[in-house]
Amino acid sequence: MRQLGFGELAFPGATHTRHAHSLGAMHVSGRLFDAVAERGALTPRARERFRAAVRAAVLCHDLGHMPLSHASESIAPARSKLRLPPWIDDGEREQAVHEDFTVRILLDSELTKVLREGYAPYGVTPEHVASLITGCDPPGGSPFVDSGADWSPLLRALVSGELDADRMDYLLRDSFFTGVNYGRYDFDWVVQNLNPAAKDGKVYLALSKAAAFAFEDFLLSRYHMFLSVYYHHTSVSFDHMLKAWYGEAKGEFEIPAEPDAFVLCDDVALWSALRKSRNRWAERLVGRRGFKRVAEFTERDTSYSLSALHVALDERGVEHFSVESRGVLSRYFEEGTRPPLYIVDVSSGRLTEVQSYTPLYQRYAGAVRLSRVYARPDQAEEGRKVVARVTGGAP
Repeated sequence: MRQLGFGELAFPGATHTRHAHSLGAMHVSGRLFDAVAERGALTPRARERFRAAVRAAVLCHDLGHMPLSHASESIAPARSKLRLPPWIDDGEREQAVHEDFTVRILLDSELTKVLREGYAPYGVTPEHVASLITGCDPPGGSPFVDSGADWSPLLRALVSGELDADRMDYLLRDSFFTGVNYGRYDFDWVVQNLNPAAKDGKVYLALSKAAAFAFEDFLLSRYHMFLSVYYHHTSVSFDHMLKAWYGEAKGEFEIPAEPDAFVLCDDVALWSALRKSRNRWAERLVGRRGFKRVAEFTERDTSYSLSALHVALDERGVEHFSVESRGVLSRYFEEGTRPPLYIVDVSSGRLTEVQSYTPLYQRYAGAVRLSRVYARPDQAEEGRKVVARVTGGAP
């Protein structure tokens, strides 16, 4: 499956796959773990076991992604149909998301036996791998305790945190294949300055003060990749049209709950269903005939009203839709959990929560919000005139 969904419509080189990303992220996770392990006090057996678990978790972290990325989550089945074990926290979600499918595949599919047998020499089970991905302790508590210290916060941060292997790989990979410069950052300097930080019996991920500026650069890279690539107006338009097809042509394509059927539900299966459909949105998707952007606003723009634009465009008979793209760059701000990353003064050992150390974290860890209005291609020029009139010469 493609890593960036409809991204290749805006960036023709963006044909790289989630498989390649998962392999790359696994390699990155090994480098991150080795860096912190060198500065920790792990026993040889624990070091071998923890490393194997982290690499397995990162390799498998994208197994549950649906065709053409997140757009297809709108038709995911009810979470209850996946029959996940009770120790996997549902966050009070009724509809399944890709993380739920990842856990189901890990714990109840043909892969489960492969993992259980292949990782038995390391003392790692599928449940251990799932716990790193979900952040939930399996029955019996944390399986990542060594010499009285619980390393699960650090290991989970490497899998899913502010400086995780997933982000560190996809920023560089997506930047390369899209041909933009925004996703680049000083990977080697970040890795060289990662440390384990013990606090209250738990071990957390910490970055040396010397690399705080590199973390700020990392934040900026992620922010700019959202604006320029992940929320590119073309991709957003086609994502919306795909969701519109799902809404109008119910049953023409479905996401199965059973793992064996789910793994066959890929981009090829979706495109096959789209080509068979006679729905207007499906025909536009297949023909690559997207709507045209006629207005765009960010969270900093205030002198506009989407509702007024909709009314004005309707009065002129312009077929249109609007999409708000909203993404939270920091898992800490999004989930309200404990800070997964500290800044450490190596000389004194003093720890400072990252959001208290760098003001850029506060600035770029919040939400990215883009509001766009799209019009049918043959009415785009009229749509732009309406927008200019309503906004007083705005976009």
